[in-house]
Amino acid sequence: MPPTDESTDPGTGTDCEDTLELRLSDELIALFARGAGPGDETGGGGPAGGQEWGPGGYPEGAADPTPDGSDLLDRVGGWGPAKTPAGVLQLLPVRAGRDLALLHRWMNDPAVAEFWELAGPEAVVEDHLLRQLDGDGRSVPCLGVLDGVPMSYWEIYRADLDPLARHYPARPHDTGVHLLIGGVADRGRGLGSTLLRAVADHVLDHRPACARVVAEPDLRNTPSVSAFLSGGFRFSAEIDLPGKRAALMIRDRALRELL
Repeated sequence: MPPTDESTDPGTGTDCEDTLELRLSDELIALFARGAGPGDETGGGGPAGGQEWGPGGYPEGAADPTPDGSDLLDRVGGWGPAKTPAGVLQLLPVRAGRDLALLHRWMNDPAVAEFWELAGPEAVVEDHLLRQLDGDGRSVPCLGVLDGVPMSYWEIYRADLDPLARHYPARPHDTGVHLLIGGVADRGRGLGSTLLRAVADHVLDHRPACARVVAEPDLRNTPSVSAFLSGGFRFSAEIDLPGKRAALMIRDRALRELL
């Protein structure tokens, strides 16, 4: 389960108001019926390569149709731009042929590799992407394009259908985010907090059934935890996940105007 990193990095205790939802959702039952149980960590549509970055860095044909199956996340690729204090952000579903070299470079930055653990040859990153792109749509990897420049990597995923749900009291339609800020110049100046707030609210705006956006940064990644707190998330619990002890961070729809 990757971290969320300001380079930024991508669950057992609970807060007092969280209660465990014991009823399996219809979507989860359908996933089991297709032989895709919650042990699969990732999912998504099919990869499509070969597209080049257009003038000004923004990809031509940027309004990519979200691949079949990704309706589990209400078609992330069609959400459109989000205005932020730092500029206009577009979440652009990853295309392995177009984006692999860039993501490989980011993942091999030592500050990123410490938490994402995807350093190495391109095949390591490609496998991580394809497990989502060839999956069932519960996780969609995206480039964050800010004012026409690709500068971050996001994973928008169904936390209630993810292995994470085994480690915290998940609620139906909980949506998780992982974030990686790609360029060193974009780190350490509050940009992560700005984007996390904007993307979490973008999720809530486009997923009416979702009441909470969640994240699980590594507790050791202090800049990441701080970015979530400054971005309108609240700390809910410390949780033990495979390979790390994490901070369960939650942005609630009901509290979004207060935090």
